[in-house]
Amino acid sequence: MSSDNDPESGFLEQLGQRVRTMRALRGMSRKVLAKVSGISERYIAQLESGKGNVSIVLLRRVAGAMGAHLEDLIPSSEPAPDWAVIRDLLRKATPNQIAQAKDILAGGASAPRRASFSGIALIGLRGAGKSTLGRMLAKKIGWSFVELNKEIETQNGLSVAEIIALYGQEGFRRMEQVALTQLLARKELMVLATGGGIVSEPLTFDLILSSFYTIWLKAEPEEHMARVRRQGDLRPMADDRSAMAELRNILVSREPLYARASAVVDTAGLSVDAAAARLIDSVRPVLQNEARSFGLRSVAL
Repeated sequence: MSSDNDPESGFLEQLGQRVRTMRALRGMSRKVLAKVSGISERYIAQLESGKGNVSIVLLRRVAGAMGAHLEDLIPSSEPAPDWAVIRDLLRKATPNQIAQAKDILAGGASAPRRASFSGIALIGLRGAGKSTLGRMLAKKIGWSFVELNKEIETQNGLSVAEIIALYGQEGFRRMEQVALTQLLARKELMVLATGGGIVSEPLTFDLILSSFYTIWLKAEPEEHMARVRRQGDLRPMADDRSAMAELRNILVSREPLYARASAVVDTAGLSVDAAAARLIDSVRPVLQNEARSFGLRSVAL
């Protein structure tokens, strides 16, 4: 019987699609999700294919392992992307932030002004060149270069892999937000390289977008994979037999979020020097504009 005529089969297929999409946004392979949730990889594959008649308890474990809420995985008639983001923001907002939002929606106060300019943030999938090109850009303009994941590791005395293994995705995202807040408190200009999955955490990503001129470093899937392998980084997608399919799924799921960046720099087919030159060209106008707006020292490029 087809899913068109069988509401239960249709529901399970939609549920499987939601799990796949959420996992892709988190950049998790099935193997990693299985390890964190304590559920077999085979069972998760069945769930994602729409053939797993999962219990509510096991589904809760899957959601928890991805740092998601159970209701985010349940198919509904809501326009899912927008409402999911709004729900996530409301869950984590302070009472004062909720009051301000209500005032704005009611037509009271105007939207808050952008936060102080903190520099340039690079976003994109692992292997996009954020660290390599970020260092080159920072050296060129005389700012400090910061890798957010390394800040998280330093602050917590654990590697990213250890943090995720011990505290799950939700714990890691909390530490990521704390590390970003502490960086912004320094009040110094920087070039910031972010983790590939930062876009899946609405509050943290909104803080990036409001505090930095954000650039999406974009490349072809094959280039992402080749760069990750050259770096000797085998977590987690390069260790999966279906690594390229996983990578493409992650890119498709995250592209609408990456596209919220202020600018896109496509490094496909470029050498490191050529990609760095393109990145430098892309920031020249914003550096001049911010120097005028915030009274910053003009940077000669």
